Amino acid sequence: MALALVPSWLLTSVMDQQPLGEHAWIRILGIQVVGIALLMVMVAHRIESIWWFSWAFVLVFLGTAGVATANVLFSLRPRSAAAPWWVLAAVTTGFAVALLASLARTGLERPAE
Repeated sequence: MALALVPSWLLTSVMDQQPLGEHAWIRILGIQVVGIALLMVMVAHRIESIWWFSWAFVLVFLGTAGVATANVLFSLRPRSAAAPWWVLAAVTTGFAVALLASLARTGLERPAE
């Protein structure tokens, strides 16, 4: 929600990034993150029938980790902190690994149909 409500403060103060001229795309990202979280809750409530939808979240987490890692390695702006990007990459990779482990465990427990 902070990305949608106060992107300039979050990016420059908390994440120690260089100021950007336009924050509309950051606000849009904040709204999309909330939307994905709502979808994750919906899938969690109906996991028995739509478990396969969890693969979409694995894709989002791994994609986010990949972009964050590529950004810090190849295109970080001068005088911008790298730590928030490494944290983002580590956390989203952790979520992806946990979700993949859960999917694997579930696949082993369910008989083939």
